[in-house]
Amino acid sequence: MQSIPVDTSRLGVLRCAVGPEPKIADFETKEVKKDRDGNTIYSVAVTVRQEGRRVSVIEIAVTGEPKGVVEGAEVRVTGLDAFAWAMGDRHGISFRAAAITPVPTTGTSAVPPNGKAGGA
Repeated sequence: MQSIPVDTSRLGVLRCAVGPEPKIADFETKEVKKDRDGNTIYSVAVTVRQEGRRVSVIEIAVTGEPKGVVEGAEVRVTGLDAFAWAMGDRHGISFRAAAITPVPTTGTSAVPPNGKAGGA
């Protein structure tokens, strides 16, 4: 299976849609998928929204649990590769990343459109 590097700078805003979950290798036995070194592989659903386009959701596999990645948070995906796959008459594209990390917040609170803080 040939990997295709993905330029994440062209994907727009990336947000966590479903937080990290261990990837299941065998649904009958509930065996968790591991890499060659025995590390657990996690799956994170990420929304991709390029300007002027609809939102797409991609599921990204990553080795080790991404710390601080929570649903709704903006994330940074490092070392993203795409893989085309086919099994019988089924086919698709899977994604794997070197890391998924939360984007640090600026620490400033949002100001309402009227420019006034507070409830009235």
